[in-house]
Amino acid sequence: MTDFRQDKAIYLQMADRLCDGILAGRYSPGGRIPSVRELSEMMEVNTNTVVRAYDLLTRHGIVYTRRGMGYFVSDNAPEMIKADRRRQFMEEKLPEMFRQMRMLDIPIDTVDRMWEQDYGV
Repeated sequence: MTDFRQDKAIYLQMADRLCDGILAGRYSPGGRIPSVRELSEMMEVNTNTVVRAYDLLTRHGIVYTRRGMGYFVSDNAPEMIKADRRRQFMEEKLPEMFRQMRMLDIPIDTVDRMWEQDYGV
């Protein structure tokens, strides 16, 4: 059985995982993603939950349907996902990280050194 967190709706977590799959290259632009029934069985969830996830991704332009053929990844899906996740990171996660750094007296140059050390940037 697939593990889902309790703090976020399952259909949202499923949409996130599909987006992760797109970014990881498991699902290529223009390529087909699992059908509602296939994903429902793979993740052991109700088909209505999968439909909600796919509807969300369709509304955001990440996937599209081809009548009688299924759901496919939009050509610009990876860029759209990255742009949205960057925005979320900058608006939600980074302010909390800065708050923690201030409370713990961690200067930004320490983070910068670690970034260069770990990622060679």
